Amino acid sequence: MVNKKRLIKLTQRLIQINSENPPGREYRIACFIKNYLQKMGIRPRIYEFKKGRSNIIATLKGKDRKHSLLLTPHLDTVPAGGNWHFKPFLGAIDKNKIYGLGATDCKGNLACALEAINSLVEDKVLLNYSLIFAATADEESGSVLGLIPLLDKGILRPSLAVVLDSDDFDVIVAQKGLIHFRVKIKGKKAHGAYPSLGINAIDIAVKIIADLKHHQWPFIKNKYLKVPTLNIGTIKGGDKVNVVADWCEVEFDLRFLPGTSGQKILKEVKKIINKHTKQSAIEIESMQKPYLIKKEHPLVRSLISAVRKIKITPRIKGCEGATTITFFQHKRIPAVAFGFGSSGCAHIADEYVKIDNLYKGAQVLEEFLKDYNFT
Repeated sequence: MVNKKRLIKLTQRLIQINSENPPGREYRIACFIKNYLQKMGIRPRIYEFKKGRSNIIATLKGKDRKHSLLLTPHLDTVPAGGNWHFKPFLGAIDKNKIYGLGATDCKGNLACALEAINSLVEDKVLLNYSLIFAATADEESGSVLGLIPLLDKGILRPSLAVVLDSDDFDVIVAQKGLIHFRVKIKGKKAHGAYPSLGINAIDIAVKIIADLKHHQWPFIKNKYLKVPTLNIGTIKGGDKVNVVADWCEVEFDLRFLPGTSGQKILKEVKKIINKHTKQSAIEIESMQKPYLIKKEHPLVRSLISAVRKIKITPRIKGCEGATTITFFQHKRIPAVAFGFGSSGCAHIADEYVKIDNLYKGAQVLEEFLKDYNFT
């Protein structure tokens, strides 16, 4: 049976362990979780792909060893930054909310998973399958030291996956793909008093930005997602106010829908840039495929059923941002994102999670895990 007081205390303790990324400090929190699981009689293992960047994995063996279900929250948080009223590493409670860095993203979800597992162990529940728990590093910076190598190296090979990185019991079945790219533009330097003698790279960048912003990107309509978007994240260029800028760099964030090829979009990007200059280069910083799973999939239906049992109205939604569900499709592993954070609280000062969400969330997870059957 889920223990509310224990869950609250655990959430506070997880918040109190600094795991900001950057710089990447997952070792301490991984060790805490290792000890926590060991007290349940579970034998976890820590995996690192860079010193101090820890991932922790544990398995609860079930009746059917051929099938396994993965629960995976992440350990890291964004940096705390400033302007906090509540201390970011205290886990203070105020008006039925726990405040602190990572409360919603993603330490509340992490605590719910651990409490659900603890409850299953205490009640001596034997699941119909093997349950894999993996709390991973580096999610906030692309998962290159976490979930990606764990999957690529075959350390994690689940039949199904539930990524615990969502808010308010939303079941995420669709997610936009993303392309982060940098455009480097070359111009020709000249005296600022005689701009006609040079080629201003910033002027060219402005024209490219305008065309990219107004371009109609291809997409297949999806009821869970909005249309494709393009954001200019950074721009820099030139050396001095009285010199014609002979260089400019612009970083873009482009989000696109399932059913659309990222490579096709990049071809359109290059075509627009080449219309304005041949003296440019595109660097792809990150590229993730969009993701879609049918709402009729047993994984989705089982989560919805568990949410209803706790008398919460379930919602099937899409994600405009990026969770790690996209990485599972490369291994043909069905996955959804799910969780109990508080909407609008991720990555903000005075981040919080509602205690009611945590308690009901742990109950939902326990019901889901007990009821799921691969047959």
